[in-house]
Amino acid sequence: MEHNHLTVFVRDYTVSKPFYEEVLARLGFVTLLDWPDNRRAYFGKPGEPSSLWVVESALAVGQEIALEAEDAGAVHAFYGTAVAAGARADQEPEARGESYSARVLDFDGNALEVVFRGETAALPASAAA
Repeated sequence: MEHNHLTVFVRDYTVSKPFYEEVLARLGFVTLLDWPDNRRAYFGKPGEPSSLWVVESALAVGQEIALEAEDAGAVHAFYGTAVAAGARADQEPEARGESYSARVLDFDGNALEVVFRGETAALPASAAA
């Protein structure tokens, strides 16, 4: 299923934008549009139509978003970067059924999960990037 964009509502654009910029870079996302006057930034992969919008809003109430990773190493890179940048660890990287994933909570309680759906059966829990 394709999507055009997802919106993550945050309480403070100036705090959340650098966090998302850093952790999404581990998945190949870049800042496509930064609109500080309207307290929003759009992230995406160059040349791809979908994106993730980070928007300051009173609606910041703890959403859940899952993004695709290219491999298990990207799952680990995202998780390590997010925790180092201040995210709260929620689920460490590990194989779960047919996928390999990790999950963190941002400063506003939004859950960010990164999922790799590939050959996961042989991956050790400590597979690193």
